[in-house]
Amino acid sequence: MKVGISSCLLGNEVRYDGQHKLSRFLRDELGKYVEWYPVCPEVECGLPIPREAMRLVGDDPRRPRLLTVNSKRDLTQKMEKFVEKRLDQLEGEDLRGFVFKAKSPTSGMGGVKIYTEEGMPSRRGSGIFAREFMKRFPYLPVEDEGRLHDAGIRENFIERLYVCGRWKTFLEKDGSVAGLMKFHAAHKYLLMAHAPDILRQMGRIVAGTEKHTLQNALSEYGELLAGAMKRRATVKKHVNVLQHIMGYFKKQLTQDEKQELLEVINKYAGGYVPLIVPVVLLQHYIRKYDETYLKGQHYLQPHPDELKLRNHV
Repeated sequence: MKVGISSCLLGNEVRYDGQHKLSRFLRDELGKYVEWYPVCPEVECGLPIPREAMRLVGDDPRRPRLLTVNSKRDLTQKMEKFVEKRLDQLEGEDLRGFVFKAKSPTSGMGGVKIYTEEGMPSRRGSGIFAREFMKRFPYLPVEDEGRLHDAGIRENFIERLYVCGRWKTFLEKDGSVAGLMKFHAAHKYLLMAHAPDILRQMGRIVAGTEKHTLQNALSEYGELLAGAMKRRATVKKHVNVLQHIMGYFKKQLTQDEKQELLEVINKYAGGYVPLIVPVVLLQHYIRKYDETYLKGQHYLQPHPDELKLRNHV
């Protein structure tokens, strides 16, 4: 997958002070599984390294101005003109998501300080590039690198990257009614862990594709898919999914095996073990009893095991 990223997070010395903000997790760990596409709006629009620091100023959080801190030089028009052209270029790059630099006046996804004319922080918003990127690509997974320190947010974001990647691949290589049914079936439990109510809406689209044009069905399904995956999975919803999957083995498991599985799920619900523990036990029974339908469920392995994301949620 090709994923956009603020260039400084890869260790590139492009910041206003000539430094970088290397994220070793993003470069060295997640970088084994994605192709990073670095972007630095400030350097790419022609500003030097190093350069005067900038910040957002104004009363309208939807479109504040970009001013240098000391000289008060207004760079808003220059940046906006660059961003429009850069986003046109990115249309052809087939990105599957973006990781922004937190708090940046150009690349911060949210929580960026917006100052009054007198120099007092009064509200928060998004950096100019990040704001326009999210408008242009509303269904792509995006995240601030600072928020990725939270294990739950990190796991959710990377799940979204892989779901988005599979959806785009399906649209490019298949896009049929039969393919949509297969995609939906394989993501059933993953979607249930995030948004069971949206899952039901998506199911109705899949079941009623003959009543609408396929293109409309795919468009509506894709929008709901992005919305569902934005919702973070919770312990309660995970427990519900684990119990649903356990139901497939009610005839095969011995009483002792059922008891062990219930105990492990309850330990997860109580916060005593991470999600990976009941998932691995279920995977054992899926292989043992050759449950073909469950073997195809992305819920059981939504991202590479080597990232160890479910060891911490």
